[in-house]
Amino acid sequence: VLFAGSYDHTVKLFDARTKSSVMTIEHGQPVESVLLFPSGGLLVSAGGRYVKVWDVLKGGQLLVSLKNHHKTVTCLCLNSSGQRLLSGSLDRHVKIYSTTSYKVVHSFNYATSILSLALSPEDETIVVGMTNGVLNVKHRKPEERKEDSHKKRQPTYRTFVKGRTYMPKQEDFCVSKPVKRVLRKYDKLLRSFQSSKALDAVLEPPIRLYTPEVTVAVMQELHRRGTLRSALAGRDEKQINLLLTFVARRVIEPRFTPVLVTVADMITDIYQPVVGQSAIVDRQFLKLQEAIGKEIDYQEELLEVLGMMDTLFATFTKKRDTHLGENKSNGLAETIATNTSN
Repeated sequence: VLFAGSYDHTVKLFDARTKSSVMTIEHGQPVESVLLFPSGGLLVSAGGRYVKVWDVLKGGQLLVSLKNHHKTVTCLCLNSSGQRLLSGSLDRHVKIYSTTSYKVVHSFNYATSILSLALSPEDETIVVGMTNGVLNVKHRKPEERKEDSHKKRQPTYRTFVKGRTYMPKQEDFCVSKPVKRVLRKYDKLLRSFQSSKALDAVLEPPIRLYTPEVTVAVMQELHRRGTLRSALAGRDEKQINLLLTFVARRVIEPRFTPVLVTVADMITDIYQPVVGQSAIVDRQFLKLQEAIGKEIDYQEELLEVLGMMDTLFATFTKKRDTHLGENKSNGLAETIATNTSN
């Protein structure tokens, strides 16, 4: 397969097996240079002020048109990896493009107009032929290697423990180092008034399972600020399921009951319209109802037991008062009888 560019503004693709042109690409300007990518799928043509990239596999479709030169582009070149495209022009500049974004990443300026351009295989040397008959050769500066003359000696253990055992004297003035307070994630979110994200932070498994008091405390703080309802609203099925699971499991604990009852009331009020649309959420609402029902029955039984115990305690108190009264009256009678006989 051969490519040829012409001043008739076209680039033609020839197949040596058929000895005829199988594709014609219209550049729009007299073509000065043609370049094929190593993959064989992209073709670059230069003519006028334009550098155009064509997709050969798509029938010569134009991918990008570059117009970064002020005069006619005369030559093209690719580096060894195919990641950089170079173009030389009569405006005395060599432009270097990135083949991923096709943006200019570097530029060289020369004394006169450029006619030809080439790179060495290792991309260490760029050669430019100019209209004044000069062949300009530029070499990349070798990277300076820093030679470690000797390895730095590490401080000894005594350096780190020096002064640790020093006891201040009476006339010494001690300056204490301020302790930096590190805030937890939910504290930072509360300080920035991000209520919903703060609630999400305390519903993560490490906090929800091992320190539920932190989760309930954040809920209580949000309720105190008046933002608990907005933090609970607008959640999806998975988040509602997580909230209801936590509330149903912890609402029976006396230390959490006052706060979680309020949370359960708000969740029921907010998501009552969606009941029946999700089997998972409906199941969690039933579990919450069952947990609260069991707790109410348990409280009623405890009240009955307390009533029985109050009755027993009242009976014991009356019997004791009666017994003490009889003893006192008998002693008084005996004393009066003794005085009378005397």
